[in-house]
Amino acid sequence: MASKFTELAFDCADPEGLARFWCEVLGYEVQGREDGFVSIGSPEVPEGARRPGPVPPVLTFARVPEGKVVKNRLHIDVNPTDRDQAEEVERLLGLGARRADVGQGEGDTWVVLADPEGNEFCVLATRRP
Repeated sequence: MASKFTELAFDCADPEGLARFWCEVLGYEVQGREDGFVSIGSPEVPEGARRPGPVPPVLTFARVPEGKVVKNRLHIDVNPTDRDQAEEVERLLGLGARRADVGQGEGDTWVVLADPEGNEFCVLATRRP
């Protein structure tokens, strides 16, 4: 048997703020809170309903004293589901994301953004249902 990807953890300065941002990005909701720690995940599926595809991982945000100082070695890719890439990028910028330059080239099919604490993520061009 293999392991299953269930959680992605973020070290951050403001767990509540970063959790709010990613809830808006992904349509997630807060699933748990403890002192300096917030977990978010996909909304619960009503009894008898089916979720298409695999269960998405939970994201956790834990307060740490040090700040981000280098490029991420791991990042999230998101796919717009109900709008095109440019519209999704504008929506995310309105939520507090900012454009990031990580050395991407001209003509790439993805747009690199950073969340409010500087964690890079990509918005892909292909829409996924």
